[in-house]
Amino acid sequence: MTAEKLHIIPHNHDVSLAERSQMKEHKPLLIWFTGLSGSGKSTIANELEKRLFEIGVHTYTLDGDNVRKGLNSDLDFSEKGRVENIRRIGEVSNLFLDSGLVVLSAFVSPFRSDRAMVKKLVGEDNYIEVFVNCPLEVCEARDVKGLYKKARNGEISHFTGISSPFEEPQNADVVVKSDVLTAQQSAEQVFELIESKLRLRNEV
Repeated sequence: MTAEKLHIIPHNHDVSLAERSQMKEHKPLLIWFTGLSGSGKSTIANELEKRLFEIGVHTYTLDGDNVRKGLNSDLDFSEKGRVENIRRIGEVSNLFLDSGLVVLSAFVSPFRSDRAMVKKLVGEDNYIEVFVNCPLEVCEARDVKGLYKKARNGEISHFTGISSPFEEPQNADVVVKSDVLTAQQSAEQVFELIESKLRLRNEV
């Protein structure tokens, strides 16, 4: 620990997470979508957020491109850059959880160690891992952003699935087969798992 960090003393605020949750009438939760580019993570997260919004759940979605455009615009796509990208996203997600929100984070997040780091940071009870499982050939055929073509042509380095590995989750809470299900069906699959987890303990 550096000498400067010894002078960091967090301030304790009077309004607690329990009180914020009580006001919102639901528990906070981090729903972490992982999968290859083009697998449908952001699309499914968007459908789930609409579903949650309809029943009055307070949400916020964090998406790979949106975060890299601002907060993480200084990071590259090297392994070191990717690790730092997920670390920062984990910290932001944790702050949003403390505000009482349900956070939907949609990121390739290819490394198991990074996902485990986020899970440890926010707490196992607050973390739901969704593996959007879509075959590489399907994702590449979609190529909605033209990234796979650029990666194949050598225009993008360290591209997951082509020149960088994707470590599939071994114990995901939900596995969504997005090459078989629609985005709405996939979102409903996740919703069915988290619905009971959102209820406050004093509710029946």
